[in-house]
Amino acid sequence: MSKMSDKVQTAVLDQIMDYVLKDPARNFVKLVDWAERFDVTGEHASQIAAVRPAAADPENNWNKFVVKLCKEVDHEVLKATVYNFFINASMAGMRKQEESRQKYGCNVPWAILMDPTSACNLHCTGCWAAEYGNKLNMSYEELDSIINQANELGTYMFLYSGGEPLVRKKDIIRLCEAHPDCQFTAFTNGTLIDEAFADEMLRIKNFIPAISVEGFEEATDFRRGAGTFAQVERAMSILREKKLPFGISCCYTSKNVEVIGSEEYFDQMIEWGARFCWLFTYMPVGKEAVTDLMVTPEQRKFMYETVHKFRETKPLFTLDFWNDGQYSEGCLAGGRLYLHINANGDYEPCAFIHYADTNIRTHTLLEALQAPLFTAYKEGQPWNQNHLRPCPLLDNPQALVDAVERSGAHSTDLQDPENVRELAAKCEGPAAAWAPVADEIWACSHSCESCQGCRQEA
Repeated sequence: MSKMSDKVQTAVLDQIMDYVLKDPARNFVKLVDWAERFDVTGEHASQIAAVRPAAADPENNWNKFVVKLCKEVDHEVLKATVYNFFINASMAGMRKQEESRQKYGCNVPWAILMDPTSACNLHCTGCWAAEYGNKLNMSYEELDSIINQANELGTYMFLYSGGEPLVRKKDIIRLCEAHPDCQFTAFTNGTLIDEAFADEMLRIKNFIPAISVEGFEEATDFRRGAGTFAQVERAMSILREKKLPFGISCCYTSKNVEVIGSEEYFDQMIEWGARFCWLFTYMPVGKEAVTDLMVTPEQRKFMYETVHKFRETKPLFTLDFWNDGQYSEGCLAGGRLYLHINANGDYEPCAFIHYADTNIRTHTLLEALQAPLFTAYKEGQPWNQNHLRPCPLLDNPQALVDAVERSGAHSTDLQDPENVRELAAKCEGPAAAWAPVADEIWACSHSCESCQGCRQEA
């Protein structure tokens, strides 16, 4: 797209957004009308059709969510988010990604997760970063190059993890400023968010943090250190006061799942001002990782049901990295929708799959996507026809063994390399236990008459 057409499109979007923001309750549906006109090829017709009923119904939970967003978030930040996330990263970006897939014969990601550093300012129990320290970093130039390469393929969504990514917050702001057409976020412990950083967020407009909080004060401070919870609440207060959007990232385990999935905790996240929550389940990655923190099938089902229930009633956009496989049609990783680049520059299929056969210092992004490991992912996906069993490790561990061994990938573990067969063995029991539960839920979601649970209730 030419620079002139970009400017015209941005100007038109500004006018539409200004119109919607004058009266969001009345004009939300107008935004859907505009999206329908922009989608000239019809490739997003089903998604737009799914949004339309909510836009037309002021009592709908998602209508209330959008109206609340428009009233409580800085309008210039909101406009930048709509343009970068929904237009560049999603509608226009996904079209370009598909063209790249066809041209190069490989997966092309919607988003890239990068670790700028292995360093962290906290020393949380059970976290490798607390032991490894500030030993690995990607330079600003390397991060900038990855973004430029990704843009060429159609990717405009970037996430940071670590370590603690905001240890590098000056470089993160600089990257946001250098790429105003991209959307950025970071999984952060939140303790480094202060007034000055929030002011920078207001200035650049295209950065949204996802703050890691896994319960209330006692549990947080026990794992992360005394006073951490208070620091996190202060960070959220600063963001709220400056009308900046943020989300929350939660890892649920066998020990905290009842808290994370409680109505009290969902209400607390909303009270804090979070706009979204990204849920992860505990994965036994690393030789020292314990397996008793993995959730049981009953607990995983509980989270599945909880998230689906609260989506109808709570103004909080939730994503469950594993249990939402039905919406993504299986595994997201391996460049199908996202990939991970660790602080050493290794291209990994997923943040939880620490194996690689390429590195940013020896291979371009495209070369990595065409290399054996990512090719094995492309050829293997979906790993299971039941998309509630999407993961090649957690749900289909032999699939990961096959992909890693066939590609010749090596362990990228920063402390103690882990043989893929040993890793997979830790998931065999949980995968087998989850399979019948997932199969019953899957059968119910496709045909309630075939579901034993529904028949029993009837």
